[in-house]
Amino acid sequence: MKFYENKPQGYYENVRKEMLKYLPENSKKILDVGCGNGAFASLLIQKDNPEVWGIELMEKEAIIAQELLHKVFIGNCEKYINDLPNNYFDAIFFNDVLEHLADPYSVLEDLKCKLTPNGVIISSIPNVRFFRTFFKVVFLKDWKYDDFGIMDKTHLRFFTNKSIKRMYEELGYEIVTHEAINISRSLKPILFNFLTFFTQMDIRVLQYATVACVKK
Repeated sequence: MKFYENKPQGYYENVRKEMLKYLPENSKKILDVGCGNGAFASLLIQKDNPEVWGIELMEKEAIIAQELLHKVFIGNCEKYINDLPNNYFDAIFFNDVLEHLADPYSVLEDLKCKLTPNGVIISSIPNVRFFRTFFKVVFLKDWKYDDFGIMDKTHLRFFTNKSIKRMYEELGYEIVTHEAINISRSLKPILFNFLTFFTQMDIRVLQYATVACVKK
């Protein structure tokens, strides 16, 4: 828990505006897992005034979120899945959360029944092949954890483009959208790709955004 408490200032205030576009129109009931202090959820409420619930591990941040959201659970998300109503949410957000879970597969499986028939899971997941991490592993032969970022000390799982899609598909989800977000403008990964005939362009990608529904 101490690593979560020692996050840099603003860590739990990340608005993630780039994730708003993945929310389906007419979503009336939304769950934001890892809602922080409610900064992202407040944008959802401002947009179409839906009912927004949240789950947040850190009590201090969750108490702030309670002033904004309709309902907030404080603690590990796994603890509260059974308390969520079935067939209720039109969208469930995981903005850089799944990689923090010991078993994200079980969580995604258990949330299926919490979605409405047309409900979706929306996630942002870091790409472990991002060039800054990739170069450290391949060329420096090092695997060093940091206070935040892809090699965050609190990350328990690591994903690539392929493994994200495979996770959803093997769990019985159908991928609606899967695309790169927050692509680096650095020349380093591009120059590296000259040597690999541009077969490693995914190392420019910091995160992948995925929208998935339960396969009919």
